[in-house]
Amino acid sequence: MPLAAQIVFALLMPALILYGVRRVKVLEFVGATLLCYIVGILLANLPVPIDEAVSIRTSEAAVLLAIPLLLFSTDFVRWLRLARPTVLSFILALASVLVVAAAGSVVFAAHVPEAQKLAGMFVGVYTGGTANMSAIGLALGVEEEVFIMVNAADVVMGGLYLIFLFTVAQRLLLKFAPPFKPAPANEAPQQSQEGAKARPAVEAGDVGRPAAEAGDVGRPSTGGILSRAGQAGAALALSAAVVAVSVGVSLAVTGGLDQTLILLLLTTLSIAGSFVSRIRNLRGAFETGNYLLLVFCVAIGTIADLGRLGGTPYIFGYCAFVLVGTVILHYALAARLGIDADTIIITSTAAVYSPAFVGPVAAALKNREVIVSGITTGLVGFAVGNYLGLALAYLLMG
Repeated sequence: MPLAAQIVFALLMPALILYGVRRVKVLEFVGATLLCYIVGILLANLPVPIDEAVSIRTSEAAVLLAIPLLLFSTDFVRWLRLARPTVLSFILALASVLVVAAAGSVVFAAHVPEAQKLAGMFVGVYTGGTANMSAIGLALGVEEEVFIMVNAADVVMGGLYLIFLFTVAQRLLLKFAPPFKPAPANEAPQQSQEGAKARPAVEAGDVGRPAAEAGDVGRPSTGGILSRAGQAGAALALSAAVVAVSVGVSLAVTGGLDQTLILLLLTTLSIAGSFVSRIRNLRGAFETGNYLLLVFCVAIGTIADLGRLGGTPYIFGYCAFVLVGTVILHYALAARLGIDADTIIITSTAAVYSPAFVGPVAAALKNREVIVSGITTGLVGFAVGNYLGLALAYLLMG
């Protein structure tokens, strides 16, 4: 396949998949993220020549640009103002994945190469999301085939956990944790107002569902001067500038491209940008970041040779160990501290997945009051995931 055609395929295929997801129920059920992986993997295993170097560079560029776009929307001050149980439950989720991933690196050390690096990747994906996992893997120099296996395992295990969340999680957890207490009547208007602001973010942030036609109704706009597309373009340009500055500092300080330094600078500068209201309220920034993650999924899928991926079942076992262990430990600790079932479930959703899944899970819980806290917590997870994942990996590597 010609180089230009390969790049265009990765850039445009997510748009086609999103179009199908919005109109075909079966595709909506599968989800845009998984479909992008599948399409990429199918192309990789057809008799079509694929330049793996192009796919790798495309996936790396997509992730680096996506991280600032996702983090610009984070409102840390608002998160700190959330109810104490929400913040505490999320902290317990972070502590749980750190402990279980570290334990897993010891359990699977004899069977999984560079298990310590994978521990860092698992922390990234189960505190923030796929962007964190990819960025951490890139910073640690994890081989592409290993990353594909880790990602495939996460897709399978994540899908199973999502089914659990949609079906029996609430009923099971209510046996050990207290039920959710709705806000008092005199607080309802404020909660309702916040919920209205949150709803568009849920819809637009869900890469497997259509963005709300109304966009960010109820969300502060940036001066009302730029159109939604114009603001998304401005956010993308700002993201590119953050990447350029991070790369430039790395070149100036180390004389080369230090991936770890670039990732830390990228994350820190993006978080700093989120404290500027005009940047935080750029409409379409989060959706553009999600679209770039789909580009990443297509590109990374095109280097997945199924013939080479079947021989590492221990990676699937490692992923299952981390996810199941993290969920059990988080649930147990949070319930022991008297946190209600719905808050435990929604903070687990925000950590294991992303803000995109908060809305559907809240609907399954029949509790819209947890949407605001879930979305905000998920965005904070994006921010801290890179720091925690890299810190654990380097600590384990000694």
